[in-house]
Amino acid sequence: MAIARLHKVRDPRMLQQNPAAIDAGAFHNDVLAVANLNVVLYHASAWPPPDPFVAARAQWFAPHGEFHHISVSEQEIPLADAVSSYLFNSQIVGTDKMTLIAPTESRDTPTARRFLEELPHRNTPIREVKYVDIRQSMNNGGGPACLRLRVVLTHEELDLIRPRVFLDDALYTTLVDWVTRNYRDHLLPADLADPKLLDESRQALDELTQVLGLGSIYPFQRQ
Repeated sequence: MAIARLHKVRDPRMLQQNPAAIDAGAFHNDVLAVANLNVVLYHASAWPPPDPFVAARAQWFAPHGEFHHISVSEQEIPLADAVSSYLFNSQIVGTDKMTLIAPTESRDTPTARRFLEELPHRNTPIREVKYVDIRQSMNNGGGPACLRLRVVLTHEELDLIRPRVFLDDALYTTLVDWVTRNYRDHLLPADLADPKLLDESRQALDELTQVLGLGSIYPFQRQ
């Protein structure tokens, strides 16, 4: 109820997942839907029927310009393919001309690839599709949707943020060196009982907070 109120969601179906989608493996709705500004791309099985965006288009977005709801049918991409390809676990970036950043799994799934090849030619702001190989992240439980969190800041708010938290070439090089020096290349169950692992971890975190200019943020740094 709080989420609906704060986000001015008038149709409660927007906050419901389709039980059929959950049973198919989409335990998070970001496996079947992705949005950016006035565009939402989703599988027809993402929410319980009827399609909640048909009514929302007229009610919510009419005063603010055109709203694009791109619903993908079961015939275009079967639900099983939608889940296994992680197509909707992608990220949409841009404003007027948008780009869909999709994992290579969706390129390797024939139904998903056919849809994505045709998507830029539809009359929507999505004009380009790019694929990224993030199989290591996917194998460890993280997909493109993990990168979706974006916080809009004013110029004044940006000025208050410590500059070392913004990634650039110099910081990237420093972080790679930090990882190389501090991450063990293997970890055994017995290591978890070794006090040296705790000391190493604290030393690494202490160094990292200095690299990022964050100060003392961990309890062990304030002892």
